[in-house]
Amino acid sequence: MGAAAVLLFLVMDPLGNIPFFLAALKHVDPARQNFVIRRELVIAYLVMVAFLFVGQFMLAAMHISEPALSISGGVILFLIAVRMVFPSPERPLQEDVDSEPFLVPLAIPYVAGPSVLAVELLLMSREPQRWPEWLGAVTVAWLGVAIVVSLGAKLRHVLGQRGLTALERLMGMVLVAIAVQMFLTGIERFIVLIRPAGA
Repeated sequence: MGAAAVLLFLVMDPLGNIPFFLAALKHVDPARQNFVIRRELVIAYLVMVAFLFVGQFMLAAMHISEPALSISGGVILFLIAVRMVFPSPERPLQEDVDSEPFLVPLAIPYVAGPSVLAVELLLMSREPQRWPEWLGAVTVAWLGVAIVVSLGAKLRHVLGQRGLTALERLMGMVLVAIAVQMFLTGIERFIVLIRPAGA
């Protein structure tokens, strides 16, 4: 469970999301900001838990194999990680929010993003019998993200924008390696599936 929790925590990128959360809340009454953050975090958690259990049935209905999921998840995670390491001003990760955010973009995709859901699907598709561990990993990772995001303003004051940026780049580089491993694992499992018996 520990490794899965760390992976999910890294994929959710709480430190990188701090500036996005603060920017999205700039038009919200300061007295409501903590309430909005807690509400969006709870929504994100419910989405992740629901996807953890429903996602595998969606895969089965669409006839998506585990290797395809691993490869596609690796590609999505790689693209997100590259944008973390090499952000582009023409295509920023931040979304403009003119009013109080609800569901989008704080809960989805900042916390419960496509890469997180892909990792959940991958965990459940490989070993569904370990669902209590995966649920625990999601919960632990979410708690870590909730703490970091809730302390966002204080952390930015302590670390500074440069410190947050440096940590985000570091997490992005770690995610690049994880994404490549997911991609290679998907290819390896695909080769095993198509290899003739006894070959």
